Amino acid sequence: MRGILRLAEGIAEEIESLARAGLPNEVCGLGAGTGGTITRLFPLTNTAASPERYTVDPVEQLQAYRAIDDDGLEPIAVYHSHPVTPARPSATDIAEAYDTGAVYVIVSLAEGEQVVRAWEIRDGRPQELIITTTEV
Repeated sequence: MRGILRLAEGIAEEIESLARAGLPNEVCGLGAGTGGTITRLFPLTNTAASPERYTVDPVEQLQAYRAIDDDGLEPIAVYHSHPVTPARPSATDIAEAYDTGAVYVIVSLAEGEQVVRAWEIRDGRPQELIITTTEV
């Protein structure tokens, strides 16, 4: 049975909008919320400035985690975009998935489509999660 990731209404659209604004490069950030539902995004700078990979700015990442904690939220997911490839983990994404407890949300803008999918990556094997949308 697949796991479930819950997004508050509008979160998927917000990730898509951030991804479009960041073209031609990948964008990245954190998704946080309560009760396992992502209610807020924390965009981070992709210091790789690349359409094929992302590297999170460590100072911004620390600031985001502090803001998440200060706001009484919990970190739920790492998100990033794939400007020209499908919304599934690339070989690089899998190799760099160091946090086995993390959820990885990927939005694809390939061929003008906006597709958001979520994954857990454990032992080098991605497992897709079901995404549901909920009112908060």
